[in-house]
Amino acid sequence: MVDQRRPWVVGVSGASGTPYAAAVIRALFDAGEAVDLIVSRAARLTILDETGIGFRDAHWKDDLATWVGRELGDVVHWPAGDLAAGPSSGSYQVKGMLIVPASTAACAGIAIGLSKDLLQRAAEVNLKERRPVVVVPRETPVTRSHLEHLIALHDAGAVVLPASPGFYSAGAAATAAQLVDFVAGKVLDAAGVSHTLFTRWSGELGHSR
Repeated sequence: MVDQRRPWVVGVSGASGTPYAAAVIRALFDAGEAVDLIVSRAARLTILDETGIGFRDAHWKDDLATWVGRELGDVVHWPAGDLAAGPSSGSYQVKGMLIVPASTAACAGIAIGLSKDLLQRAAEVNLKERRPVVVVPRETPVTRSHLEHLIALHDAGAVVLPASPGFYSAGAAATAAQLVDFVAGKVLDAAGVSHTLFTRWSGELGHSR
């Protein structure tokens, strides 16, 4: 029997921080993982603003390869408006979902079960199916309502993983790419996916430098 494809759903919402999403996607490919990608309408504007790269449904493969800067692995793209897509159903087998970055609007919609688009619906499905869900908010500072939505997501079973890079891996002179990789690595840690994106704490001061 041929093994059934079981991808990670990666949802990219409209918050600033699309380099985190690109790093997570690259690392999943490097780990030999399949990816089902959902890019919200707002995220397309953010990708364009932060990178100068458009993301078009008709040319998504070329645009994705340009965005992540490498040859693509096993990936399927689902338009955010397609509420009949595979990830909208619990019977569609996936390993879980990574929402990176997670805007305040996406967090709120998922927390209250709004299912406004495929990204929110897929997240709700993975929560109800008790699959791993990692939510990566980047907004700062946060309001009380955002905190309440993050608590609701935590209580529903999601891992709330703010985009807060650590400096023990590369030190105070860390590059932007190293800080992005640190956050992406923490996302993969939470999902249980192996990676080599950062040097782990060894218990020895200055060991990583």
